[in-house]
Amino acid sequence: MLIIFGFLFGGVLLGYLLRRYRVLWIGKVTTVLIWLLLFLLGVEVGCNDELIRSLPTLGLEGLLIAVACGLGSCLMAMLLWRIVRRKSRAAESTEPAVSGDSADTKAAKAGALKDSLIIIGFFVAGILLGVSGILPFDLSKTNVAMWALYALILSVGFSVGNNPDILRELKRLNPLLALLPLMTIVGTLAVSCLLGLVLPGRSVAETMAVGSGFAYYSLSSVLITEYIGAELGTVALISNICREFMTLVAASLLVRRFGPLAPISCGGATTMDVTLPAIVHASGEKYTVLSMFHGFAVDFCVPFLVTFFCSL
Repeated sequence: MLIIFGFLFGGVLLGYLLRRYRVLWIGKVTTVLIWLLLFLLGVEVGCNDELIRSLPTLGLEGLLIAVACGLGSCLMAMLLWRIVRRKSRAAESTEPAVSGDSADTKAAKAGALKDSLIIIGFFVAGILLGVSGILPFDLSKTNVAMWALYALILSVGFSVGNNPDILRELKRLNPLLALLPLMTIVGTLAVSCLLGLVLPGRSVAETMAVGSGFAYYSLSSVLITEYIGAELGTVALISNICREFMTLVAASLLVRRFGPLAPISCGGATTMDVTLPAIVHASGEKYTVLSMFHGFAVDFCVPFLVTFFCSL
């Protein structure tokens, strides 16, 4: 665990020291590392006959956790929104601020869905390779995945430290709205804790580790695989992909049912990039800064919370 945090903070420090030089290619490095890690996870799953037989069950379990955690965070976001509304002199409408998709918004949403499909494709390719049995050695017994994980953690930290815009935008936030990441975390963990009490064969720590991914499926699934095993890592991957997908396709519905903060809360760690276009379309452009701050704060908490619950 200490090694993971060391790479994370080391990346933040390195990115901050080099903040005058925007390293734009680090995002591509992160993407390639995500593809590699999920491919390796797929290989490990494919080499395990018992996991292959239980994939339908794991998929349903992951979907259940995603929907429950997403709704739990939306309820907390709705609570915060009502508090803000009561304290605000000028009431704000909870209806979507944009009536239709612009060409840019449609393209961004299509690109986000395409990225998710690519991720799934690498995972499936890994499964097929593992099932084929043509590998001359067992990848799960090597350190390739662990070193790739360290590199991913380092690049994520670097991206945060190298982006000066995040710190500047924080100053513009309503102090109460700055509590939204906390509400997302509390709502998600409360529901995942309850699921751990009712799901057969799962402990509270395991379901909370899955929920702590907050739609950051690549990092959370790999961490859980390394600490607990490929079975729960697969559940985490499916669950957090479903949570991201739910935010992309149901953002407008969430605004109507729970208020404009709901799709931000449901999107978890993805609201500063992948799900941002859908959120801005559904909630309004004035929530762009809040969405980016929320994604940054929750994203930063993912490795801490996941490793904490995995170690229980």
